[in-house]
Amino acid sequence: MTSVVILAVGGVGAWIYQDLNNNINSADVDDKLGGDRPENLSPGSKNILVVGSDSREGANAKYGNKKDLTTMQSDTLMVLHVPADRKWAAVVSFPRDSWVKIPACDMGNGKTSSPHKGKINEAFAIGGTSGEVAGAAACSIKTVEAHTGLRIDHFMSVDFSGFKGMVDALGGIEVCPEQAINSDKARLKMKAGCQNVDGETALGYVRVRYGVGDGSDIGRIGRQQEFMNALVKKAKEKLTSPNALYGFLQSATKSLTTDPDMAGIQPITALANELKGIPSERLAFLTVPNYPREADVPTDLANVVWQYPQAANLFTSLAKDKEMTKAQLQTAVKDLVYASQVRVQVLNGTGVSGRAAAVAEKLRAAGFTVAGTGNAPETVTKTAVTFPAGMEKQAAVLSSRLPEARSAASADAAAGVVTLVVGPDLKVEQLD
Repeated sequence: MTSVVILAVGGVGAWIYQDLNNNINSADVDDKLGGDRPENLSPGSKNILVVGSDSREGANAKYGNKKDLTTMQSDTLMVLHVPADRKWAAVVSFPRDSWVKIPACDMGNGKTSSPHKGKINEAFAIGGTSGEVAGAAACSIKTVEAHTGLRIDHFMSVDFSGFKGMVDALGGIEVCPEQAINSDKARLKMKAGCQNVDGETALGYVRVRYGVGDGSDIGRIGRQQEFMNALVKKAKEKLTSPNALYGFLQSATKSLTTDPDMAGIQPITALANELKGIPSERLAFLTVPNYPREADVPTDLANVVWQYPQAANLFTSLAKDKEMTKAQLQTAVKDLVYASQVRVQVLNGTGVSGRAAAVAEKLRAAGFTVAGTGNAPETVTKTAVTFPAGMEKQAAVLSSRLPEARSAASADAAAGVVTLVVGPDLKVEQLD
C-alpha cells in the first residue's frame, strides 16, 4: 500500500503540494532508539519500516472489538527495502504472531519496559502506551533491528481510515476469495469468487483472520500481499485523472505519520522518482520464513517462530543489497528443519564456570534439544560449531543464530549431535 502512495505522489502537480504536505504527521524517533544499532552495510540503500496501525481511536473506533485493545497495535508490519541501484525492491512482511524478544523501550509515560519475549506486534503497543506514534514506532524499529540486523532508515505508519479512502478513490479493487466469508469481528460478509469491493469491504478483507482458510496470520499476510499487488495495478490504471489522484492522495496523506525526514511531499516524491522505474516483476512481496512454535514448544498453539537459516539468509541478503526473489525464498523454505530436531551438545570453552549451563538454558527456551553439557578439552578464543557428516542442515539451523561463530564438519565430532563450544565472544543474550 505504501509503495502505491509513494508512486502516486510522483505524479502530483505543484498546485497541490502544499495542501497534501500539511496532511502528513511527523514523529521523531531518534532520541528513543539508543546507540546500539546495526550499521547500513550498503550505502545508498534504504530500509523503510511500514506499520499498519490497529489503534481504535478516532475514525478507527468502530473496527474490531475495542475492549480487546487498550493500547496502540501494529496490525501489519513490513520493511520496504530499496537497493542502492534502484533496479529492484522487496517488501518483507513480518507475521504479527512472531515470537521474539522485545527489548527495553521508552513507554512515553516516564517508564521503560523490561526486555521480554512476546509477539512482535506487542512492541508497537509497548512503545505506544501513552498514545504517541513516535514511541510506538521506535519500539518496533528497535525490535526489528535487533532480530534482523537491518538498519531502519525511515518509518511510515498508516491507519485504517486512510486505507478505505484510498480504495474508494480508485473505484474499488477486485478480489477473488475462494470461499464465502462471514465474520462479525471483521465486519465482513462476502460471497466466493471475483468481485469488486469498496474501501469498507476491502478493509475487512485484508484484516479478516478467523474463519477463513486455516485462520492463521500467515494466510492473512498472503491476502494482504495479493491485495497490494492488485492495488498497485489499479493505481497505475486509474491515477491518470486529477480528481482520482487528488482523492487518493488526500486519504493517503491524512492517514500517514512518518519520521521527520520523510514527512513531506517532496521527500516522498523523491523516493517515488527512484522507484517508478522498477519493473513490477522485480518488486518482490516476501514473508519472513516461519513455522508454528508448537513444533518446538507443544504447549504454544498461538505463535510462530522464524525458520533458520532461511530467515537469517533473507536478512543478510537485504543487508548486503542482494536481490531475493519470491521464487528463491519459496525454494529455500521447503528445506525445513525445526529447532527441536537439532540435538545440541554444549561445551564450555571459556574457563568461566556455568557458561555451558547458561547457554543450554537459552537454547532449550529457543526450542533446541540439548543432549548434554560439559567442559571443552581446552579453552578457546572463539565460539565454534562442529558436526559430523550428514548433519549439515541441523548445524546450519544453530550456526545461523550465531553469525560470529565458526562452523565446520569434523571427523572427530561427536556422533548424532551438533557440538557448540562456547567461547568468550558469545554473549548469552544473543540466543534470545
